[in-house]
Amino acid sequence: MQFTRRHTLKFAGISCAATALAGALKAEGGTPAANAAPTLPFAVTTPMHIGQAALRVRDLDPMIDYYRSVLGMNEVGRTARGVTLGVGSVPLLDLVHKPAADFESPTSAGLFHIAYLMPSRKDLARWLVHAALRQVPLSGFADHNVSEAVYLNDPEGNGIEVYSDRPKDAWVWSGRVVKMGTEPLDVDNLVALTDTKTDHYEVAPAGMRIGHIHLRVGEIAAARGFYEQAVGLQPTQDARSDASFLSSGGYHHHLAVNSWNSRGAKERNAMETGLDWFSITVRNPDDLEAQKTRLRAAGYVLVEMENDMVEAIDPWGTRLRLVPG
Repeated sequence: MQFTRRHTLKFAGISCAATALAGALKAEGGTPAANAAPTLPFAVTTPMHIGQAALRVRDLDPMIDYYRSVLGMNEVGRTARGVTLGVGSVPLLDLVHKPAADFESPTSAGLFHIAYLMPSRKDLARWLVHAALRQVPLSGFADHNVSEAVYLNDPEGNGIEVYSDRPKDAWVWSGRVVKMGTEPLDVDNLVALTDTKTDHYEVAPAGMRIGHIHLRVGEIAAARGFYEQAVGLQPTQDARSDASFLSSGGYHHHLAVNSWNSRGAKERNAMETGLDWFSITVRNPDDLEAQKTRLRAAGYVLVEMENDMVEAIDPWGTRLRLVPG
């Protein structure tokens, strides 16, 4: 979906907003200052959670401008290889400059989307009005039962989800399986939480974090072998043959994998754009040692990095960093 003048007026309250569902999406089951003391969402309080992600990008400056203007991130650091963006001093996204890279095929293994979790529903509403008034192209909206989500793509085609969670005591569990579907998002109800005539989203809220990562993989069983059995994430939806959802500590999912368009995909090309690496923060040192043991026993090579961080490579060449937290 692209925002036209009509959509902008709709969000400005001049005409009635309609609910919408992302046709291309499949089921996935005041303004706070950036340096204010953040209220962190449940997703990042669990024993393991997503920390950062890195994208290989061809055109660095337009990508920096996009994440600054659309999501409100700020520059945290800069090296000869690229730029780190985040919220205040918290790094979230590395943009690794690869000007000669080819664009990654949407049928290869790699990134489906990075999901940025807003601290509150009102923050999501403020961001949606911001996107509408700036006429940011969006690809869809969805109510996933556990969360409300908006989807879009950055200028190089990397998938983005911006979402807020419903209170976790409202999530419906059947044993270890959480109810997650894809229903129409009630946009009217969402934007009623904020002023729709004025853009009040100047910077990302201090508590915005990466809530989950969604990957394209070549085979679900192999993905679960790596991320579930070796890394130690627990399934929260695993009945499907073409997708699986994994989490830590009772979150609905920190990681999703699907083979909708990538079934049979081989190892990724490191000279193409897309996801370079992502990190999982591990709070308990004993859990991290157990992860290392399981990964080595499964035949994965670990690279020891600074600050006791280790890196492993999944079956399709995506690098996972395990970070003590």
